[in-house]
Amino acid sequence: MVRMTRFVGGLSVFLLSSCFAVAQDPASAPAPAPVAARPAVTSAESPDLREFQKIEDAWSAAINQRDQYGLELVLSPLFVDVAASGDITTRNQQLAQLITLGDKTLHLDQRVITVRRVGEIAVANGTYVQHHKSGSAEKDEKGVFTHVFERTRSGWVCINSQRTLLREDSSAKPKKQSNAEMPFHIPGFSKGEKNPQ
Repeated sequence: MVRMTRFVGGLSVFLLSSCFAVAQDPASAPAPAPVAARPAVTSAESPDLREFQKIEDAWSAAINQRDQYGLELVLSPLFVDVAASGDITTRNQQLAQLITLGDKTLHLDQRVITVRRVGEIAVANGTYVQHHKSGSAEKDEKGVFTHVFERTRSGWVCINSQRTLLREDSSAKPKKQSNAEMPFHIPGFSKGEKNPQ
């Protein structure tokens, strides 16, 4: 019986060591299954940037569609807005303006550039274009914004908004169009430039 136990034990050790040797030999290992090709698409956008862009899109859509309920979901009851003109309004005043708005051409588009989060507070900076009527003419107001958000049980709501108009430089001279085929000018190599010799 002792011999039989030793034989079975020795056979077990031999089989296990053979299995380990085969498993460690790369030539005898089966080839790995091919990995499905993944598209080489990368995104510079962070998850925070995408999340807050969705909030800004909901805000713009509420303004553009004159949706009072949609605007209430984005703005905190504590909301204060400092407009580019310097006017300061509350959430209730913003909602009242939306309802009584006579300008049917008003359209807002907001793009988030950066988002910084500090605990339950987030600050989003970006650009905006607001198309509206000015007197009898329509115009596009371009500017930058800073929106401060607070996390609540239902999600992020804006508690503060500050907008700043970008100055239009009316004294700027129009740029001269280039006839060169190259995207930048290299003296002596441009097609339209004459050789001084």
